[in-house]
Amino acid sequence: MEAARSDNPVLDALLAAAFKLHPATIDLALGRLERLLGRLGNPHLKLPPVFHVAGTNGKGSTVAFLRAGLEASGRRVHVYTSPHLVRFNERIRLGGAIIDDATLITTLRDVLDTNGSAAITFFELTTAVAFLAFARSPADAAVIEVGMGGRLDATNVVTPVVTGIAALGLDHQPWLGNSILDIAGEKAGIAKRGVPLLLSRYPKAVTARIAEVAGLAGAKLRIRGDDWDAALYEGALHYRDIDGKLALPLPRLTGAHQLDNAALAVAMLRHQNAVPVPDSALRAGMGWAEWPARLQRLDRGPLVATLPAGSEAWLDGGHNPSAGRVIADAFRGHPLAERPFYLVVGMLDTKDPAGFLKPFAGRATAVYAVPIRGHASHPGETIVARAKDTGLPGIAAASVADALAAIAKGADRARPPVVLITGSLHLAGEVLAANGQSPA
Repeated sequence: MEAARSDNPVLDALLAAAFKLHPATIDLALGRLERLLGRLGNPHLKLPPVFHVAGTNGKGSTVAFLRAGLEASGRRVHVYTSPHLVRFNERIRLGGAIIDDATLITTLRDVLDTNGSAAITFFELTTAVAFLAFARSPADAAVIEVGMGGRLDATNVVTPVVTGIAALGLDHQPWLGNSILDIAGEKAGIAKRGVPLLLSRYPKAVTARIAEVAGLAGAKLRIRGDDWDAALYEGALHYRDIDGKLALPLPRLTGAHQLDNAALAVAMLRHQNAVPVPDSALRAGMGWAEWPARLQRLDRGPLVATLPAGSEAWLDGGHNPSAGRVIADAFRGHPLAERPFYLVVGMLDTKDPAGFLKPFAGRATAVYAVPIRGHASHPGETIVARAKDTGLPGIAAASVADALAAIAKGADRARPPVVLITGSLHLAGEVLAANGQSPA
């Protein structure tokens, strides 16, 4: 894990101080955070109605759709997500706006002073910062994304009005377990007594495992396909549950998987009563939702300007095998047989390059492997070797800029390339910063 940085010297020093408290090894537990929150006056118990989202992939996009639907209904919404792409501030939104440096400095300093020298993970401490900032600023709702897992995640100290689990897959196995059933059980740990838990569509064994955990917790399980569902037809997303049917415009976010994330958000909003959201706001939210680095088209900026006219540049922070399948599927509709399709890939050294790249076999022209600046990432040669294992030619490059320059140099102007930069949210943040598109 690498410390967060800031261009503001005061904030940078405080973030560095927070990181120094991080234990040498991650011990998933809630005791440290609960003790700190208690000394802070339990701000997590003073939040507006909480919408809590877990999942391996798609939870951030689900958060974006929840926020959009709530804000379209005129609500003031706090949001907590992770990781950030360019600036740490992105993790905390107060009333819809990214927290400013002055407010973050004050809140972070208060939390550090209260914590003292006690060991605490960086995520636990910054979660306390988010909750304290939320408690100090009035809002109508708080949308909170689980950091890792669910049962022992720092965000699981909240009392939500509704919970949801997005797509599941293998990731963070050293902490969550090596099987999809183990991971499902950990994610289901956000279930709370009497609180609706909305599920996406999973294999029967996975749903059964979640139902087991949710049942023991006393949650109100709401299963897709039984209690609610959604389908694409006639150019619209058609949603239905016990309260009726709803035709929604297609989401602004690209990719068939975003239909599932949008549907889960709608289901969560409709299965709670604390913050009423009219159908008109649900419709508007489909077009309002924004979530950078998730199949984001980079159609301007100095980094991608090096590509020849007519090229397409895309960015996605996906980094596990299930994300690889979803991203590869999203390009099925592209005429890739007529144009070269290049992947520029950088991955943390804890990730599985072969598993991520396998879905692109037979579709991509070549893989350019790059390091991730400031992070422990796979060497380019390793990614190249794993790419070749899946049947994809690979070339190591010193940076994304170098990879794009090499692609541009070899490009046929009559067949401009499609380029996908992917493999890590950290790499995505580096690209957005270099391309002048930091999240706002």
